[in-house]
Amino acid sequence: MDNGLPEVYLVRHGETEWSASGRHTGRTDIPLTAAGEEAARQLAARLRGLSFSAVWSSPSERAFHTSVLAGFGSAALRKPELAEWDYGAYEGLTTKQILAQHPGWRLFRDGCPDGESVSAIGARADLVVAALRELDGKVLVFSSSHFLRVLSARWLGLLGADGAHFVLDTASISILGYEHDLTEPVIRRWNQR
Repeated sequence: MDNGLPEVYLVRHGETEWSASGRHTGRTDIPLTAAGEEAARQLAARLRGLSFSAVWSSPSERAFHTSVLAGFGSAALRKPELAEWDYGAYEGLTTKQILAQHPGWRLFRDGCPDGESVSAIGARADLVVAALRELDGKVLVFSSSHFLRVLSARWLGLLGADGAHFVLDTASISILGYEHDLTEPVIRRWNQR
């Protein structure tokens, strides 16, 4: 139910070969698979009839191409702050491979060597939250899983590490918004496929 307050639609990019195999994909720009492209095209029907005051995309080709296939590429503004977590030395590795070398490692607690810490990605998410709160109406954001999870935690006033409690599938839509007024940020919908 639309309460007339601003909303932020979050879209995780379509499937890539690395997202399908569980490899950490931060700054490596992996293209969408055929299934990922089809899921991105289906986003157009799911978002049909909605009007957005702004459309933002991660600079990654996988996120931007998702916005194009969903029908919003001509309006999408690439914002470097929306880039996925920089996994540094763990780029391209699966969690299982990382744990074999570093038992007990947790991304949302430990961050990545030669990459971003949890506090660094949280600070970057805070910049995006502040910018989103300056806008009225509905905003559409295309990005990647771990960044969107941290962004959502920070939207709610939680620690960036609390993003560990949210899971996002590829080509999913989530909606951040407010309950009664602008002092009550909430998640209105999550991980809709």
